[in-house]
Order: sequence, then C-alpha cells, then structure tokens
Amino acid sequence: MKFRLLLIFSVVFCIACLKNGEVSIDREELWTFRIGKLEDELDLFKLQGERSGARTALAMRDGLFYIANGAGAKVLRYTSFGDLLFMIYNDETNPIPLTLKAKSDTMSATRWAVAWPLQEPGVIAVDSRRNIYVADKLSSERHSYDSDERALLAWTVLRFDVDGNFVDYLGQEGPGGRPFSYIENVYTSVNDELAVVCKLPHGAVIYWFDSAGILISTTKIRDSALPVPQDRDKLLAVLNGVAAAPDSRTIYLKIDYDHEIIDEITQTKTGREPDRSVLWSIDAATGEIKGNVDIPFYEGSITVNNRRSTENLLYTMFGAMSGGSVFFYFPVDNGFSILVLDSQTGAEKAHGAIRVDNSELQFFAFDVSADGIISALLAGIYEAKLVWWHTDRLLK
Repeated sequence: MKFRLLLIFSVVFCIACLKNGEVSIDREELWTFRIGKLEDELDLFKLQGERSGARTALAMRDGLFYIANGAGAKVLRYTSFGDLLFMIYNDETNPIPLTLKAKSDTMSATRWAVAWPLQEPGVIAVDSRRNIYVADKLSSERHSYDSDERALLAWTVLRFDVDGNFVDYLGQEGPGGRPFSYIENVYTSVNDELAVVCKLPHGAVIYWFDSAGILISTTKIRDSALPVPQDRDKLLAVLNGVAAAPDSRTIYLKIDYDHEIIDEITQTKTGREPDRSVLWSIDAATGEIKGNVDIPFYEGSITVNNRRSTENLLYTMFGAMSGGSVFFYFPVDNGFSILVLDSQTGAEKAHGAIRVDNSELQFFAFDVSADGIISALLAGIYEAKLVWWHTDRLLK
C-alpha cells in the first residue's frame, strides 16, 4: 500500500497511556475541502447551514480516497496528497468542471471528469481492480414496493471501472435486477466479491455477489429470530450492526441484549437494562452461525441530577479488517474510544482513542480499510478535512 512519505523526524505514531488501558493514536491531517458545488468542493449543507439529508460516504484503498457526495450528485477520487484524479458527476446539477477535462476514448488525460446521471449517491466501496461500487437512489418513477417485506425498493448499486466509466448496475438478482430496499452499506470482500447490506422494516438482508456481479447468496436476518446466547434464553435482542469481512465470505452481526428489571416486591416489570453485547459470525454462503464472542461494555461515567455514576455503555461496530479483527467505537470527550476484537476468540487486540474535536463533527464519515487504517471525512461549518489514523501500527 502506498502512503505519504514522512520526514524521518516526523512524529507519525505515538502512544500516551490513558485511563482504562487505552492508548492515544496520533492522527495525520491530509488535506482540506471547501464547502460548495465546484469539482474540488463538497456539498454538505443547505443554505441555512443545516446538514443535508443526503449521505456522503468515504472509502480508502491502496492510498487512494473515494468520496460519494450525495447532495452534490458526484463521486470523487483523490490521492493521499489531496490531488483530484477524476470525478463522476451529474452534469444537470453540477457546474461545468474548470480543472478537469472531459474523458474520451480519443484523448489521454491525467485528470478527467465523466458525466453520468447520478441522483443521490450514498455508500461506496472499491475492489482490488479499483472498480467502484456506489449505492444510488433511483428517480421516483422507478420506485416499487415489496408487499411481502413491506419495503420500498428505490436503490441500486452502480458499478464503474478504474477510469470512472459506467459498467452496469446491480439489483437484487444481479446485473439489471430489481431495486434494493434501503442500502445501509456496501463491502468488497475476498476475490473482489461484493456484499450489499439492506435494511428491512423487520430486520436486514445481505446480498452477496461474485466479481462478475452474479448473485451467490441472500441472507435474511429477522428481528423476530435473532440468535440468543444459550445460557440466557429470556433476553430481549436488538440488531445494532451488520458488516462484511474483507477477506472471507463472513457476515458480522452485532446484537445487543437487555434483560427486564423486575420489582422484587410487586413482581412487576419496571424497565430494562443492558445485559450483554455479542458479535456473531455468519457464513454468507449458507447462513449458518460460525461462532460468537462477547463484546465488553464501555465503562463510562454519566451525571444525572448532579450525581455521577459509572454505567455499562454499548460500543458501535463500524468495520472489519483482514484476519477476523472487528472495530468498534464509543464517543468520548474530544474523540472516540476504539476497541478491536478478534471475532474468533474474543481476545482484545487493541484498545485506543482517536482525537476528533467537537467543532469537526458537523458532519463526519469513517472508513476502516482491510489493513486496519481508520480514515475520516470531518466537517465544520466552513470547511471539511480528510484525516487518518494508523491503527494498523497499534495492532502490530
């Protein structure tokens, strides 16, 4: 993987001991964006300064950054130095590019723009061939409704080649298939396969495609049939995360469990509290459970009525790297606590903290690479920035 070269005396990675055994991971500032509609700007906010309802997502692979800007109806590819290499854009909603040339078969260009009628691009993934997969919302006349699943079918996955040229679109059955329900995320995996994670009113469904876009399997996760640890059969289960492994046909489910609080005197239910959080590994080809491990709580302090107490709080899953390591985060003052677990043994492989100022969280999007590098697009009111943390060094 090619990364930015640093002077030998630069401080790239340092560890400062924090409470609970956490270590602080230095972040590297890469470059900044202006907020706006030009080709080298990001459209994130409405005129009133409110955050746009459209998604903006980030993917990093081999030191290149790919950004799907929903409100701007464009997809951008940058080097780690911040050089814009190409843009796929809707020419009806974007101004004519000033610094990029139009891509054609008869000309050679190092930086170019490709026009394509993107509507509202969302999550994005890139395979080893640098093919780009981006979820896009269809125009309203192409929406349909699945009465069996009670779900609106309004999203598709567009596939572009290494130069940004449109290849095809994927639906539920593969190329040219029916639209998906809401696409929560897309992941590239082993042998350049693609996993598409969709939300349903009563759970989730994961479509797994081979490198040609042919459907391999469909795995439905029902809220009413979530797995429960064998030693506790009266827990209330909630699905709170789905991710795909980058190097195997494995689906990760994060399921949180509560138990009911019973008043000892009246024997009535007075509430519920967290019991445990479990990471389940599912075989994408068969839908069978491969194993599960407990996710430890984040022990945080909260203040209620001027009384401070320590509570068991739940991490959020936000990605996986090669080798079966899964990343979790919890928001803390000026950043996030990061936990990395081995999905097979439950061993804690890393426990650290990344710094993010509150002023940078008007908008944010994270990405975890297969090598364990965390990248983030952070935005304040006037500008956005691209940063990353080399958590792969912490794991080593």
